[in-house]
Amino acid sequence: MNQWPGVKLRVTEGWDEDGHHFEESLHYEGRAVDITTSDRDKSKYGTLSRLAVEAGFDWVHYESKAHIHCSVKAENSVAAKSGGCFPGSASVTLEDGGRKYVRDLAPGDRVLAADERGALTATDFIMFLDRDAAATRLFYVIETESGARLTLTAAHLLFVESNATHARGRMTAVFASAVTAGQKVFVAREGGDALAPDAVRRIYLREHAGSFAPLTARGSLVVDRVLASCYAVVEDQELAHWAFAPVRLAHWLAGLLRLRGTGVHDAHADGVHWYSDVLYRLGTWALDGRALHPLGVSGPAS
Repeated sequence: MNQWPGVKLRVTEGWDEDGHHFEESLHYEGRAVDITTSDRDKSKYGTLSRLAVEAGFDWVHYESKAHIHCSVKAENSVAAKSGGCFPGSASVTLEDGGRKYVRDLAPGDRVLAADERGALTATDFIMFLDRDAAATRLFYVIETESGARLTLTAAHLLFVESNATHARGRMTAVFASAVTAGQKVFVAREGGDALAPDAVRRIYLREHAGSFAPLTARGSLVVDRVLASCYAVVEDQELAHWAFAPVRLAHWLAGLLRLRGTGVHDAHADGVHWYSDVLYRLGTWALDGRALHPLGVSGPAS
């Protein structure tokens, strides 16, 4: 049944030969379109987005009030569903001010994160929720006005400035795919002494080999100077942090008893950690499917 009689699909932008988009745009590869309805009724855009997902587009984004952006992955990419990860080349800031690639993190490392008030603090790296050193995946690159660039998968959470009052003050966690230009993320100042809101200048997609999902005791960490969550798939930082309480408890007990090489500290081969796997399976059973990010998993989720 046609719920919009007489209304047609309107493509406002497809292949770009005129250089109107940023250099990494998929419009230059013939893999992106911007669409509206022919009557330009913005109240229809939510339904139009859902129809685009059902039609098979890998990425659908309410890019502006003017249109819906849709794109498809390259045929040789295995990046369509990529959990919640950072590329291995992303870097974290250590407690002593040094830097380390995400792929090189090991239990015992202490990295910068944020406390309940949103202030910078050092926290323990516990383990990888998901790790794949070889697979090529598609990442969002979120670039700020100050030049910071955070690279992470669509279903990963990061913190943006909010007017709402909650445990993290001005911070709220949202999916990377939901962030828009103009929103403010939180960037560590030079020297790593504080976090400051910084407006998003542009967002684009880029493929990287390797993906890593680190878990810290605080549930957050500073990656390439930008504060991000350790969690993904479900857009609820507090719920996700609560769900990983047993892992944090085991980590604390292991440290108290000076245990190494046991429990959650065990190094694991590439793949999803068993605890993340269990949580994802429970989540798909207990939560409404709409609560899970559609690009959140390839098999089990992190």
